[in-house]
Amino acid sequence: MSSGNNSQQPSLVGGHAEYVKGAAESTIGSVTGSQAWSSSGEQAKAHAVDTMKAAGESRDASSQGFGGVEQKLGQAAGCEGMVKEGAASKKPE
Repeated sequence: MSSGNNSQQPSLVGGHAEYVKGAAESTIGSVTGSQAWSSSGEQAKAHAVDTMKAAGESRDASSQGFGGVEQKLGQAAGCEGMVKEGAASKKPE
């Protein structure tokens, strides 16, 4: 069983979800002219990037990751981290 510390470990999925949330908030702020929404969105995106970097550093690419799928999703989303992590976890053909 796990030690229960999973909530304290950075998560790639959680980081990506937070980034999407931040991007949405930032877009709403831009569309409505609300500096508060824009600022909140940018802060959420910055925190998400830090979370994803920390999660990526603690991940063993040889045994974790989604390989080519993650790499292609990263390319489509414009996420360099996903491209890098996907390439690192890609299984040899």
